[in-house]
Amino acid sequence: MTVTHEVTNQAPPLTGFSAADEPALLAALHREGGAWGEQEVRELGALAGSAAVQDQARWAEEQPPRLHTHDRFGHRVDEVEFHPAWHQLMTTAVEHGLHAAPWTDRRPGAHLVRAAKFYVWSQAEPGHGCPISMTYAVVPALRAAPDLAAQYEPLLAARSYDFGLRAPLTKHGLIAGMSMTEKQGGSDVRANTTRAVPAGDGSYRLTGHKWFTSAPMSDVFLALAQTDEGLSCFLVPRVLPDGTRNGMRLMRLKDKLGNRSNASSEIEYEDAVAWPVGEPGRGVRTIVEMVNMTRLDCVLGSAAGMRAGLRQALHHTAHRQAFGRELDRQPLMRSVLADLAVESEAATVLAMRLAAAVDRSQAGDAGEAALRRLALAAGKYWVCKRGSSHAAEALECLGGNGYVEESGMPRLYREAPLLSIWEGSGNVAALDVLRALTREPAALDAYFTEVEAASGADRRLDAAVAGLRKALGELGDPERAQLVARSLAERLALVLQGSLLVRHSTPAVADAFCASRLDGQWGHAFGTLPPGADLAGVLGRARTGGDAA
Repeated sequence: MTVTHEVTNQAPPLTGFSAADEPALLAALHREGGAWGEQEVRELGALAGSAAVQDQARWAEEQPPRLHTHDRFGHRVDEVEFHPAWHQLMTTAVEHGLHAAPWTDRRPGAHLVRAAKFYVWSQAEPGHGCPISMTYAVVPALRAAPDLAAQYEPLLAARSYDFGLRAPLTKHGLIAGMSMTEKQGGSDVRANTTRAVPAGDGSYRLTGHKWFTSAPMSDVFLALAQTDEGLSCFLVPRVLPDGTRNGMRLMRLKDKLGNRSNASSEIEYEDAVAWPVGEPGRGVRTIVEMVNMTRLDCVLGSAAGMRAGLRQALHHTAHRQAFGRELDRQPLMRSVLADLAVESEAATVLAMRLAAAVDRSQAGDAGEAALRRLALAAGKYWVCKRGSSHAAEALECLGGNGYVEESGMPRLYREAPLLSIWEGSGNVAALDVLRALTREPAALDAYFTEVEAASGADRRLDAAVAGLRKALGELGDPERAQLVARSLAERLALVLQGSLLVRHSTPAVADAFCASRLDGQWGHAFGTLPPGADLAGVLGRARTGGDAA
């Protein structure tokens, strides 16, 4: 082979790291009451960074699921076939309790520890996080039907991944999905036309078309359908107790931008057997708790994606040279990397604070429940929005190397917009912020109690809090309020992130965040931190196992 084929000035493969080696994550775990789970988080983080799991992630993406509507004899089967790598990823996630295990774990901080594990494992392959997240979220909604919960909750929480079409109550563990949106309504689920008719034995029969049902290979689903009393919630199994297939027909799998390892489908309910969950006509109220739990995972997933992109950018620029020295030694690239690191840590501390609020609200803390109500909506809006631009900039740090599939960066880039769309896109999240502000005064009180815990520690944060109070006092009529809903959601999230960083991060990170995000010393792209920012301090904290230079 000629000398022209010698490979120089390329970064070595990024493997053998631990996704849990992150100071902000581990500090939050200890601070918020989950120190007992650190070893579990570290074990999963090491798996996420292993070469074997990286291969599983690649295969799950490159060999997406396939729908088989009929077998070779013409029988309707509605099966989704996955590459074995998908099942390996799912097995690991379930065995580590990333699905519904926290609902049966009485230890304080169970949801927080689960959030940390979801965060590190999502960095390996985010697509399979969809059914894991929905299984986690279905339990609180299902508890609106105690008899059903008594049967299904132990199997939903079991740490056994038992794939296959069999009667749910005969399996060792269950995966759950959600079936809400329809083509004529989308987020406006009250426009749904799927109809549920009583069967006379306590069950109902559902008929209708669902436009988006993610993870259609799940064992059971929560679905919305119209009854005489109004929109209601139902539990729909794929296989009936007698082992026969339910009337749930998979019409096609969606050809999506990202999240390709996970199947999303259009389905038809043809006289499908279902059991009611919650009060008739109160389906949205019943299922909203499931939506809120999956929104938490959207924030966690976006934060995880930022951390994964930052890691790739730090690794590449530490090994790639230009103009006589490594990229990460050059001032302009250091500014970009530091800006990405600040954004990543701000997302992580907010996500973990929201997870802690879940634990405390489940324990009966009304203040934490109120904080979660507002902060989750604002966090879902802002953190998930930032995910896409962060992924684009991290990819650009790798240049052309990041634009090819082998780098993994295109997968990260394609995945990022999903988390801003899933469980309510930007406008839906912003309107939810408005609802919390106008209908639940306790939520705003709890929010300011939280952010003002940093009062006096940073003048720029104090000014941002005062400005936010003023803006909230000028909301005005509902029409005007909608016009400022996005900016309010953004400010609520930024002020909360600033407060958390001032209290819990290093001075370098907190100062850079407050100067840029709160005090306006920032441009419209990453890499525009003010000249006085402590880039070495920020990058030193961001590196996993590197020095602070």
